[in-house]
Order: sequence, then structure tokens, then C-alpha cells
Amino acid sequence: MTHHDFTMPVTEIQARSLRIGDRVTLNGTLYGIRDATQIHMFDRGRTTRFDLKGHAVLHTAPNVRKVPVSNEFPVGYQPVCIGTTTSARMERFTRPLMTAYGVRLIIGKGGLMDETSRAFADLGGAYLAVIGGTAALETTWIESIVDVDLDDLNPESLWHFQVKGFGPLLVAMDSHGGSLYRTVAASAAERRAAALAGMGVKLGGAKSA
Repeated sequence: MTHHDFTMPVTEIQARSLRIGDRVTLNGTLYGIRDATQIHMFDRGRTTRFDLKGHAVLHTAPNVRKVPVSNEFPVGYQPVCIGTTTSARMERFTRPLMTAYGVRLIIGKGGLMDETSRAFADLGGAYLAVIGGTAALETTWIESIVDVDLDDLNPESLWHFQVKGFGPLLVAMDSHGGSLYRTVAASAAERRAAALAGMGVKLGGAKSA
């Protein structure tokens, strides 16, 4: 396992250097995105003024507080709790994010599926996993909310965060076909089959005499 310390954005070569089991820490720019954001971008024809090329997106709809604009809060939002949401329902947006906007890394929890694996292999990307329940810790990695776009969708706006030491995150899917989720599922299936066999239960559900 290798630890990668990236200052964003990253290149395709850097994204393809990641292997499942590696750790990644991000610095600089990170974008927050969620279901409604992507539905409006890809189903309803809206665009963003942000340049996402080479960047990472975090599956989130953050809890923020509206505050007066200042040097500390340049767009009038203070981060309160920047939690990560489950990624699976956003599976269909991975390839469009990569082809239309050049996104390289996706951060979330619970993993993505085969179409995302194919997109990562074709275009050069990776999925970085966050453990559920760590929102308070994640929030400490965010220095400020620099900007926000599509803010009529708040809190599912497109957020531009400034981050420092965001991680370490686990590389759970890579551009080489690796997926910790498939590995875990296969291992669980094998262990289940072995346990059932030990009890004399056939795969069809009938118990041997």
C-alpha cells in the first residue's frame, strides 16, 4: 500500500497510479456535489462555471450556516458539518462527470458499481472511500467554503471547498478493474456457502437428510 499526497488538480497519470488499498490525502480544491446537482447538470441541461478538470468531487449536501461575507467566509457560508453521503444512487453520473467535466476522483461511502469501474478504466479515475459516521472529522479538514454554484438547489448546490490534509482516504476502486466492494462481496458469498454447507444446507435451500 502506498500513500499519495495530492495537491489538486491531478493528472490522468496520477489517477492511474492509484491501486486499491492505497491511501490518499488531498490538499487545495475539493468540490461537493450530490443527487440534485447532477440531475440538473445532466438531465436538465444546466452547466457550472467551475472548472472541475482533474479535480475530486465529494458526495455531500453539507450542513452550513449563513453568515456575513468576510475574508474568512467569502461567500457567506460557514461549514458546520460536511458529511459524506452514500454513493450508489449516483452511479449513472460517473462517466458524464469524467467526460463532460474532466473529474478524476470521486469520494463517497458505500462504493459504486460496474459502470463506474468501466469509466475509471476507460478515462483514468478512482473512488476514494470515507468511513461512515466521520462527518465531524471531515469538517475539520475543510478550511473554508470558497465559492458556490447552482445555489438555488441548496444544500445540494455545487460547493467549492478549500481543504488541507483531507484524509487519509482509502482507494476502494481503481482504473485497473480493482474494487474492494467486489472482493468483499465475493468473500462474503464464499463464507456464506461454506457456513451453509457446514450445516448441511444445499444452495437451493433444501436441507440434506
